[in-house]
Amino acid sequence: MTVKVAVVGATGKLGRLVAGIVSEHPEFELVASLGSASELSEMLVADVVVDVTVPGVSQKIVEYALTNGRNVLIGTSGWSADRVAGLKRLLGDEPANGVVVIPNFSLGSVLATSFATMAARFYDSIEIVEAHAARKVDSPSGTAVRTAELMTAARGARGPVAAPHTDQRARGQQVASIPVHSLRLAGVVAKQDVIFGGTGEVLTLTHETISQSSYTQGILVALRAASTARGVTVGLESLIDLGLPGGASSSGAAVPPVGPENVSGQAATATSVTP
Repeated sequence: MTVKVAVVGATGKLGRLVAGIVSEHPEFELVASLGSASELSEMLVADVVVDVTVPGVSQKIVEYALTNGRNVLIGTSGWSADRVAGLKRLLGDEPANGVVVIPNFSLGSVLATSFATMAARFYDSIEIVEAHAARKVDSPSGTAVRTAELMTAARGARGPVAAPHTDQRARGQQVASIPVHSLRLAGVVAKQDVIFGGTGEVLTLTHETISQSSYTQGILVALRAASTARGVTVGLESLIDLGLPGGASSSGAAVPPVGPENVSGQAATATSVTP
């Protein structure tokens, strides 16, 4: 039995990619492609609604889908910890449907964030530099936000990082105490550097997206998870086996994500395009 999918934001680059994957894969059927002029009710022919729009409209779309009993896959930026918590309240203690929030569909990006989370326990000087295409309207990216939040959660009693002179605008925006610097440049797809400063050494973890084809496997994993989701799941690392606490088990079953439940998930490289 195929899963019926509606893509909201289908005219954007990511939306076209998702729609193409759905159309070509035997597990799924593309039953609706919504743009800015579409009525929200058009999504109700689907089992799963994929939201790949922009932060200003995403919440309305997702809440409409959930209140109408549809499962949702979110690939749109702007889903902070507070907004994710709002989804949990909306779905209640015994949810009949669910939502999967993916900050970044790239396996390499998820691995880099997981490595950064591990390293954060050993360094007190940490900063993030993220770069996306000039057309990405929001900053910092959802991937940078999630990376910062997970690193701070992993530090536990070690507390906030050392971030001097953050009163100066050129020092970036602090996210969970970690300075994040956002670049918006022509010719860039997506890149993130997490830089750790230590005594006599500097460790840099870099991930760069060269092509949107890097999102394909992550999109398929997320679509499969969204089709049966109950409640709120955040992050691709919650769905695959990275061999780390918080990833999927070796049997393929999902287990809770790394870090506390209030770590946000929002989205990142996957939404570096406008619909």
